[in-house]
Amino acid sequence: MKKDGWTRRDFLRTSTGAAALGAAAKMELLTPTMLAAAPRAVPPSDRVRFASIGTGVRGCDIMRAALACPGTEIVAVCDLYDGRLTGGQENAGKQLFTSKDYRAILDRKDVDAVLAAVPDHWHRKIVEDACAAGKHAYCEKPMAHTVEDGFAMAEAMQKYSRVVQVGSQARSSVVYAKAREIYASGFLGQVTAIEAWIDRNDASGAWVYPIPPDASEKTIDWERFLGNAPKRPFDAKRFFRWRCYQDYGEGLPGDLFVHLLTGIYTITGINEPPLRAATMGGLFRWTEERDVPDLVWTLYEYPNFRVALRCNLNNESPGVTRVFGTKGTLEIKNDVLTATPQDTEPRPESYSILGWPEKSRNEYLAEWRKEHPLPAPGKYPLGESGQTFQAPPYYDYSIDHMNNFMESIRTGRPSVEDAVFGNHTAIACHMANYSYFNNTVAKWDEGAKKIKG
Repeated sequence: MKKDGWTRRDFLRTSTGAAALGAAAKMELLTPTMLAAAPRAVPPSDRVRFASIGTGVRGCDIMRAALACPGTEIVAVCDLYDGRLTGGQENAGKQLFTSKDYRAILDRKDVDAVLAAVPDHWHRKIVEDACAAGKHAYCEKPMAHTVEDGFAMAEAMQKYSRVVQVGSQARSSVVYAKAREIYASGFLGQVTAIEAWIDRNDASGAWVYPIPPDASEKTIDWERFLGNAPKRPFDAKRFFRWRCYQDYGEGLPGDLFVHLLTGIYTITGINEPPLRAATMGGLFRWTEERDVPDLVWTLYEYPNFRVALRCNLNNESPGVTRVFGTKGTLEIKNDVLTATPQDTEPRPESYSILGWPEKSRNEYLAEWRKEHPLPAPGKYPLGESGQTFQAPPYYDYSIDHMNNFMESIRTGRPSVEDAVFGNHTAIACHMANYSYFNNTVAKWDEGAKKIKG
């Protein structure tokens, strides 16, 4: 029976050909995207001039990704720390207009788009103001710091008809695109469970970043950093390690769950918050000066399957996403995708009938063989082997993701990860935190657009 025009054997045949019984799994190198294979020439009239708001580690990363895209030019940088204004220009490779006030960036006529790589509690204000100023916005994940922030950002995108793209790069990965193809083909059968994790085991992974020696109230605009967060005296650790604090970030769910969720949403095609979330975890090791856990384990309920996510800052293991179906299993480990069929060939029962009388066993087996006759000679089915797919060498899907943003600006086509999608994955992160900090099961109330216990 075909689903979406494919059978399981169609999938295997078109991938690498049907394999003989017991054959080893096949490896296929995925085709690079158009950008990676042959960047197209962009006329000067289609050049996208952008500014980076936030030039810390992520700000510089996405700036470099933007500059690697055809037809882009950086014209300004903004940050609240003097050292990052210098570092931003060094990463851009030229002197630029700089400011600690992002509004000065939005006032510039030569800025078409902004890249917002700032603490989560600033996302809403910057994206809203950018859209109102006629600028397109690329916003780092998680898109929103609160549920209300997310809906306001989606409304701004729609009201001002601007491109807003969220920076969770799996949405543009050729590996996840292939996984989506496999999922849609029906190869996996009925999917009921998905598990995924990202683990780390060092200070950097736990956001315990070094503090620059010149960090002070003279080099950092502390009051502007606080924004709508509670007022408090200057604290360089809070400025550089803001992910450790609920006032400014979403902890492990906002930093890492969101990548896993984006990948899962991309594979399965869902675009909605989960129905419920139950989280357990704790703060075991990185206890100094933080109020978020270093271990989070969340079970999500979606209408057709359940999802279990884990982030652990106390043990390193490769990041994995596994999708479990009645006919097959899909696994993504780093940039390698494996699709393995389940053995679902019909067989007579052998275990539970052991206690039957011999006569009853023989009658059952005779009837089963009558209903399942052996194939004619030469008609035995070929066994199905697993399939493995790998991203091209040196593949950087962050560049593809950024190029998708730039192409949306030029062409007007929808963003691959717009504010509606970004809001839904952010809500799932909020629900994980709500469950943990309130010691309850978090429930999504779609009518009220709120999380409830």
